[in-house]
Amino acid sequence: MRWDNLTAPPVEEVPARAAPATPPLPLALPGAVVRTFDTPGFTGMTFYEVHAKSILNRVPGTSRVPFEWTVNPYRGCSHACLYCFARNTHTYLDFDAGADFDRQVVVKVNAGELLRRELAAPRWRGAHVAMGTNVDCYQRAEGRYRLMPPIIEALRDFANPFSILTKGTLILRDLPLLRQAAEVTRVAVSFSVGFVDERLWRSVEPGTPSPRRRLDAIRQFVDAGFEVGVLMAPILPGLTDSDESVETTVAAIAATGAANVTPLPLHLRPGAREWYARWLAREHPHLLPRYRELYRSGAYAPQSYQRELTARVRIAARRHGLHRPDGAAHRQLPAPPAAAPEQLSLL
Repeated sequence: MRWDNLTAPPVEEVPARAAPATPPLPLALPGAVVRTFDTPGFTGMTFYEVHAKSILNRVPGTSRVPFEWTVNPYRGCSHACLYCFARNTHTYLDFDAGADFDRQVVVKVNAGELLRRELAAPRWRGAHVAMGTNVDCYQRAEGRYRLMPPIIEALRDFANPFSILTKGTLILRDLPLLRQAAEVTRVAVSFSVGFVDERLWRSVEPGTPSPRRRLDAIRQFVDAGFEVGVLMAPILPGLTDSDESVETTVAAIAATGAANVTPLPLHLRPGAREWYARWLAREHPHLLPRYRELYRSGAYAPQSYQRELTARVRIAARRHGLHRPDGAAHRQLPAPPAAAPEQLSLL
């Protein structure tokens, strides 16, 4: 979608699309078991239960990201973050990158047993495994499917280092397991808190726990002995990049006892770009000229903007005692070396 083709449509809510009584099976998911649930939290959602053939995924182009292997037990995400970079991956499954990404969720029901088998394979060398780098493994569906406990148990039993990045407070359920794993291997836990404005949160991240609840979860992990990193992600131009917003958010993160904060300016890949642009045109049409300017060259804002914003966050972080000393990064989800690749970790 071209930014200069956007106009502000009438402000109206689009009703949730109810799942059909017998949802069609996508051609890309042969053999999936299709389920819907009457639970209010799952209204309008469809789940496709599949038995994956592999669960340890090697990341292509590893020079651009700080990890080589990932585990993704879900595809699609009920967090429904408008800006999520993973939206376009849903088109590979014959779904769209908009509402389908939020409501059509693929569940790899054999994730735990499959991971245990792959960790035991002679070719596996115990490399770090990152989770939550594509879609959130602690999204709402995890409360029903409980895929993460057997995944963590397998990593614990093989003493395999891993990291989790999440917006989901459901991770607190697995805190005892994560403490057990941390006794035998390196375990990094990071949360994403881009801003603390609750009105904006309800609009742009409607399926996530509130920033207040995420901050409380960080406190609980800190109290349990974890050195928690926070991704201040994403920082939204014209909405959360003011000095006031940056100061308020950094202060709230610092109050949790978090070890560090990493700022990540908004980036908009295909799929996310169109979905976010429609929302912006409806809710904040006065910002369209600024976004046309910032993102006219592609998914990333100009380096000058990124550097200036990152500098302001780091100054605020030092003021609140969140400066990370050299050498501490190995205990957290590692931060990439440059601003643009850094954004690839955005949820």
